[in-house]
Amino acid sequence: MRPGTGIVHFGPGAFHRAHQADYVDRLLQHDPRWGIAAVSLRSPGTVEALKRQQGRYTLAILDEAPSFRTLAAHTRFFGPGEAESVRALLRDPAVRIVSSTVTEKGYCLAGGGSLDFDHPDILSDLAHPERPASVVGWLALGLRDRRDAGLAPFTPLCCDNMASNGDKLGAAVADYARRFDPGLADWIAGEAVFPNAMVDSITPATDDRLRALVQAEGYDDGIPVSREAYAAWVIEDVLPAGAPNLAGAGVVMAKDIAAWEKAKLRILNGAHSTLAYLGLLLGHETVSDAMADAALAGFAERLIRCDIVLSLAPSPLDLETYATEILARFRNPAIGHKLSQIAWDGSQKLPYRLLDTITVALAAGRPVARLAVPVAAWALFVERQARSGAEIVDPLGETLARVGRGEDAVAGLLALRQVFPAALAEDPRFADAVSSAAARMRAAGPRAVLIEGLGDA
Repeated sequence: MRPGTGIVHFGPGAFHRAHQADYVDRLLQHDPRWGIAAVSLRSPGTVEALKRQQGRYTLAILDEAPSFRTLAAHTRFFGPGEAESVRALLRDPAVRIVSSTVTEKGYCLAGGGSLDFDHPDILSDLAHPERPASVVGWLALGLRDRRDAGLAPFTPLCCDNMASNGDKLGAAVADYARRFDPGLADWIAGEAVFPNAMVDSITPATDDRLRALVQAEGYDDGIPVSREAYAAWVIEDVLPAGAPNLAGAGVVMAKDIAAWEKAKLRILNGAHSTLAYLGLLLGHETVSDAMADAALAGFAERLIRCDIVLSLAPSPLDLETYATEILARFRNPAIGHKLSQIAWDGSQKLPYRLLDTITVALAAGRPVARLAVPVAAWALFVERQARSGAEIVDPLGETLARVGRGEDAVAGLLALRQVFPAALAEDPRFADAVSSAAARMRAAGPRAVLIEGLGDA
């Protein structure tokens, strides 16, 4: 029996296809209503490849003994230029979930997490609300069509790494709708739910190495994906009646996901960014390479156990055990997770991954010297990329390149309010710690600073 389509997903990149699609693929074995329609707003490449392969592709689980599965959770495929078909699909009463993985930058949010009404996509959407370019615009249009048709709303489900991601997305959609249809904003507030969610599984970008590995196993596949064996998906337990039974596929439905969300963002993602920027400055290529560097691995572990975990206590989770598991996952040599990939979009990632932890530490009167080191490493990474003419993959790429070429790149970057809130950047405890760490790295090299960090209290 061919699956129906009950989920629409914006952003069918590698993470979605390796993570959420795996859960849905298992769900379809028992309930065929919940196939996924893949929608790409920018590039047709992935959806065209999915079409050619009838939605089937290989998931490689990279562990000590790799394993391989063929997934077939995607039932329909839409790329740029197919807006009318996407709009019709969002009106379909069978569609109950509209999920998204478009990265933090894809939601057009300003500093603090509110909708950026000066973003070019939002300006375009407000001028032409029936031809949206942004995910926020598409959700508002789809919900408006549902209201006008007398249908129940679908449930938007953000699966990107943002603190309180559902709350932020719901506020952004309501604020956008209020600009052109206040009644719609009220209807959304009264009828729709925007669950917070946490997703976790290390998923490297697909490369020729993976394609060769999959081919050697006998799979003829142009779009394989891979991830580690560990995977978690936690969703706030507010899904309305008629939603798919995701718990039956292994999703954790929780009354309050804040503990999981914060632990993942601050421990795993915060340490990932730390390894990325310091590792790149030291010449490493992958996470496992960085973890083979005793000084860098030791610094990351001390940062987690002595600084990040403190920002999360008290917690219902066993944070020390979680930290130990994460460090072991980082050491997995089968996962060729490139530091350069993790380094992308740093201006969007730093607030959730490191700055929130620093803000908590400052409020508690704790030192932030060690926490300032990865922030300084990001600044020096931006400076190095800018002065060498290398690309900075970031929504603020042009701004970062300009500031990075300046006389005092670190001070200039700390002055960017799109990244650093004034209350934090103007706190001398933080600003001095970042400036001092950057100066020490310039004078003695990153490794010397790492060794100092191992000895700090």
